[in-house]
Amino acid sequence: MKKCFFLLLLLSIAANAQTHRFIYEYQFKSDSLAKEFRKENMVLDINPTEVKFYPYFQAENDSINKIRNYSNSSWDDEVPTLKRERNTNRNINYVLFNDFFAVKTSDEMVWILTPDTKKVGSYNLQKATTKFGGRKWTAWFNTEVNSNEGPYKFRGLPGLIFEVADDKNNFKFSLLKSYQLKDTYDTSGFMESFAGKKPIMVDEKTLNKKRLELFNDPLYEFKEKFKNDDGSTNFSVMGVKIKSLDQFKELTVKLQDKLRQDYNPIELDKAVHYPIK
Repeated sequence: MKKCFFLLLLLSIAANAQTHRFIYEYQFKSDSLAKEFRKENMVLDINPTEVKFYPYFQAENDSINKIRNYSNSSWDDEVPTLKRERNTNRNINYVLFNDFFAVKTSDEMVWILTPDTKKVGSYNLQKATTKFGGRKWTAWFNTEVNSNEGPYKFRGLPGLIFEVADDKNNFKFSLLKSYQLKDTYDTSGFMESFAGKKPIMVDEKTLNKKRLELFNDPLYEFKEKFKNDDGSTNFSVMGVKIKSLDQFKELTVKLQDKLRQDYNPIELDKAVHYPIK
């Protein structure tokens, strides 16, 4: 948080800036029983008409692609990627598993402001709470920063959200730093498309159905490639070299176990209910 000392200065002198970029550290547990957090730096771009939230490594990869004329694509299905219109709760969520999807959601939050305050560095933060996605959240925001935005879908407070975490200690976003970009940052090459493919627009019910289909037969595409191979390709799954179709049954069960274990969605009320053995 000590890296935030340029934040107010940037917002006060950058009235003509096209993009205000905020970097948050995202700590999360893929397995709710895990003791250690996984950490990923995330980008919150506040543009003139849109707000975008995505992992920082995508911006890094995009920069390398442009400099070296590469076309590498990168994605991490454990971290969120989304955008919304400014001053709204209407989000478009981008999701990649067996295909590339986009889902529109309306994510309004009702905040309860409290008199509790704390100081982080030179910033006075105020506490607010909300219930969202089947979880209880606590946010700390700063009223001196003229923005009602925050990480992920969290927004609507009278100031920028510096921190937000759930009460079960599974997820936490913490502001690290901010800076300005002179032009609106173009994400069309890595956010609104993946490997040149535009997303398939689906609703949440359809997306969960497709997740369940993938769980029921997670190695389907791999099996089809194995069946049609002429023997010239080496196949391996989870470190196991595939020599016959019979191996897929046991590997499918192991992969399903792993999918169950590593499934801790940030919005718990939208979780897919995988079959229990």
